[in-house]
Amino acid sequence: MNRIILACAGGAALLSLGSCATMSEDQCLAGDWGQQGYSDGYAGLSESRLEAHAEACAKYGVVPDSAAYFSAREDGLRGYCVPERGFAEAVRGNSYAGVCRGPMEGAFLAAFSDGQEIYQAEQAVSEARSRIDSLGARAADLDDKIAYFEGQARDRDLTEEARDAARARVRELRREREDTIREWRRAQDELDDAERRARDVRYYFQSRYSW
Repeated sequence: MNRIILACAGGAALLSLGSCATMSEDQCLAGDWGQQGYSDGYAGLSESRLEAHAEACAKYGVVPDSAAYFSAREDGLRGYCVPERGFAEAVRGNSYAGVCRGPMEGAFLAAFSDGQEIYQAEQAVSEARSRIDSLGARAADLDDKIAYFEGQARDRDLTEEARDAARARVRELRREREDTIREWRRAQDELDDAERRARDVRYYFQSRYSW
């Protein structure tokens, strides 16, 4: 359960949203607080979302209808706080703001944890691929540098001392390239393991969830 991103993560997301208006002028003036509450509940947003709406609408002289908002929000939460939704949210890497209550939360969190297993497995694959790309780019860069200093080592217009320095640099770069290729091969093995793990996790959960 400690792997689950709880309300603190959801709160951080809300803080980031607070930097921009959560509702437009038209939405504020329309005053459909029931629909807004339902939408926010269905999206799994915390109760503090209404405070952000109130701030956004204050400049237009509009005060939220909190009773209509929270009543409809409960209806929205009933569509959010189900295992299938918890699983899907976690698979997409979304956080959970701790909005579900009672028996609904236990089933939701169990499914959310299952979804996180898939998300983490997919992230491991992505990270392994990124590392392979980075190491491949480093090896290509080293090849260019080796070719340059090999040319310096053959350049008769340079002093013998300069050509010796170039040859020494070639040796250093070749050692670095060998190390990089070894890392690249290890990264390939890590990618194979990560892809195998991701396949196994997807297979394990595909019959349990509509995914």
